[in-house]
Amino acid sequence: MGNIGYYIFVLVAIIVAFLVIKKAASCLIKSAVLIAVAVALAIIYYLYLG
Repeated sequence: MGNIGYYIFVLVAIIVAFLVIKKAASCLIKSAVLIAVAVALAIIYYLYLG
């Protein structure tokens, strides 16, 4: 059951990151920072909550 929650969290993080990148496509630096934050959230979830 824990794996399902992890996959749902990762899927939501990817979707949110994609939508934010799409909105901020005019600023490459913002996009890179937001991707890094999304990846960091996924890693933190995996290491501490997974």
